[in-house]
Amino acid sequence: MGRTYTVVILHEKDGRYSAIAPALNCASWGDTVPEAIRNVEEAISGYIEVMTEHGMPVPDDTDTFTVEMGDAVDAVIYRVVIQEELASVA
Repeated sequence: MGRTYTVVILHEKDGRYSAIAPALNCASWGDTVPEAIRNVEEAISGYIEVMTEHGMPVPDDTDTFTVEMGDAVDAVIYRVVIQEELASVA
């Protein structure tokens, strides 16, 4: 079974891409959109793993969120599915 999270990708002025999962306060970045998504999926998996190891509840995705654009030139929203068995071996 997987968990689905909203991820916001911000295209930064320097050309890189920031990736943020607002429901978890997880973030990462990459030189390309696919790299940023892979990196934030890894961050989300690690977050889920740590929360689970410590017996803490893993937050669900939220319906509403706010993201500060900062100096970003544009943004796009993705949905990623994190397989829980992957999170436990990350």
